Amino acid sequence: MTSEEIFNEKITEKLNGNVEKAKGINAIYAFELIGDTPETWTIDLTKDSDFVTKGAEGTPNCTVSIKLEDLADIVEKKINPQMAFMTGKLKVKGDMGLALKIGAIL
Repeated sequence: MTSEEIFNEKITEKLNGNVEKAKGINAIYAFELIGDTPETWTIDLTKDSDFVTKGAEGTPNCTVSIKLEDLADIVEKKINPQMAFMTGKLKVKGDMGLALKIGAIL
């Protein structure tokens, strides 16, 4: 699964299916994909729509660092975000409470 498929399809679909819950979080997330081809994606839940953007945008309240494969496993419900965090596959900078909130949507 590519980063475009994860963010533009899977995550966008989940956010659009929970718009009120997503907007209620009212925060900006940066997802730093680590590995051979590092990328950054932004999920901006302060906007009314078009939450997902490729690249860094705005000032994130929470930054999540993760490998693409591990993010794919979270999105496909093969592992849960808390387990990924506890095993070191997912790292969080910033507001840990916000990380838990986005995890509930993903």
